[in-house]
Amino acid sequence: MTTPTPIRVADYRHIVLLTGAGISAASGLPTYRGAGGLWTTHNVAQYATGEALKADPRGVWEFFARVRALIAAAAPNKAHVAIAQVEQTLRAGQTLTVLTQNVDGLHQLAGSSNVVELHGSLRQSRCTRCDYVRTEELSSSPAECPACPSCSACLRAAVVLFDEFLDADVERSAKRALRECDLFLAVGTSGTVSPASNFVRAARHEGARTIYVNLEPMVPANPEFLEIVLGPADVVLPALLGVATP
Repeated sequence: MTTPTPIRVADYRHIVLLTGAGISAASGLPTYRGAGGLWTTHNVAQYATGEALKADPRGVWEFFARVRALIAAAAPNKAHVAIAQVEQTLRAGQTLTVLTQNVDGLHQLAGSSNVVELHGSLRQSRCTRCDYVRTEELSSSPAECPACPSCSACLRAAVVLFDEFLDADVERSAKRALRECDLFLAVGTSGTVSPASNFVRAARHEGARTIYVNLEPMVPANPEFLEIVLGPADVVLPALLGVATP
């Protein structure tokens, strides 16, 4: 594990953190591609594509219902809390934006208010046919696919599947944050899934300091990251951000 030198947060005006599944690992949630990850134990094509949704919406709902049950039992860990604490210390004119690939909502539970959910959220469901959307209470979310109360079509988790496009407003929010960024951290993510894989390049284009935080080095290495800090996010990130977490 790398022992990081704390960042002087006051030196930066617009901080952007890109977070992935690795930041929620200490909360007991599986990553996607690592050892024991969801896509090493489940078939991506069967559960996580638009084609799968068309072919078997009930099976896709039931898969995500199992993931929802895991999230319902999880709580934010020290990495989530550290980010939220930094946001609370910002002076006038400073911003902190979390661009998260996660769909678990743990950043918001920890207290972060400026969160862009790139891939949607399992805490919402929407209709496969009409515009109906509802908040999903994870602890009581049904295991079997419910019908839309508006049009009777199947509901689905409000997440972006592998062959679907990101929401246009979400993309605009991410690009706006990166245009002003002077400190960029990628935490708990391989950084290889588009469009997030392009974020560090956009940050470097703006002259930002770029830091990669993960358990393992990126392979192949991305020269756009100026610094690499290795270790569990819940241990490394509070030290790197210079905050004490309970």
